[in-house]
Amino acid sequence: MKPVAGKKARKARKAKRTPKAGRAKRVARAKDAEPGMERTLVLLKPDALARGLAGEIIARFERKGLEFVAMKLIRIGPELAEEHYGEHRGKPFYDGLLSFITSGPVMAGVLEGRGAISIVRRLLGATSGQRAEPGTIRGDYSISDRNNLVHASDGPESARSEIARFFAEDEIVRPLAREWIYDRSGDVPE
Repeated sequence: MKPVAGKKARKARKAKRTPKAGRAKRVARAKDAEPGMERTLVLLKPDALARGLAGEIIARFERKGLEFVAMKLIRIGPELAEEHYGEHRGKPFYDGLLSFITSGPVMAGVLEGRGAISIVRRLLGATSGQRAEPGTIRGDYSISDRNNLVHASDGPESARSEIARFFAEDEIVRPLAREWIYDRSGDVPE
């Protein structure tokens, strides 16, 4: 197949990652997902990878009991960055945010588990590394407001659209470890 240059190439790439109607909903709630299970997007940003923190960050999510059902190393181009951070357009930090997220490789992943969205947000801590509590990922490893190691979806709707932006349905796999993480007896611990 002959490579497409210029505007045609950008249009073809955008068509590949633009979610089709209903695709985002299907991706966030897979056929084999159980009641109460959520999926959330995480992006380990260029600073996390450059500092060699990816393994530690991934381990924290996994030790908590969340499962990666998709993961890939990518470079985010300007168009994808603008689409992903479009809600911040016009804010004073927007240009710096785009410059930072496109400056190096990013590890994109989808985490799944009960309450995954809120659990990931609590594990990360406050957006600013200076304000994040010790014991959180940002509190332990970041002192920057912008270079804060990880992006995570902030709610169910953003999780659905962000997952669809970065992953095709066939890139998400069925989790394996659930039977060892979640009690299936129905008993509630006292």
